[in-house]
Amino acid sequence: MHSLDNKDNRHFHRILYTAEATLVCEEQTWHCEVIDLSLKGCLLRFDLPWKENPEKTYTLTLQLSEQARIKMMLTAMHVVDNQVGFKCEYIDIDSITELRRLVELNLGNSVLLERDLIALTGYGD
Repeated sequence: MHSLDNKDNRHFHRILYTAEATLVCEEQTWHCEVIDLSLKGCLLRFDLPWKENPEKTYTLTLQLSEQARIKMMLTAMHVVDNQVGFKCEYIDIDSITELRRLVELNLGNSVLLERDLIALTGYGD
């Protein structure tokens, strides 16, 4: 995918966060592994190559603890074999709060997180 050198022009910091998650669309459910996560989307790994409809909207659920979870509405942006990059189309306030905490803990820098949040809202444009 992308290298992690200084030429990476991402507006959102990705955190490497390996965890089990579920992806749902209509009546289908896939178990997957989160490879990385950001305020704008995620990279997921599946057991088999991804051959699903890229036009559909999927719901990702990442259970952080018994009380905390992140739920995002996603669309597929790119597929490489069994790894799929998804763009976040919608995230509720509770999920964004949990994701914000997770990103802040992993970045170790609230200034970087604030930069991500400004980019997400578009106020920095």
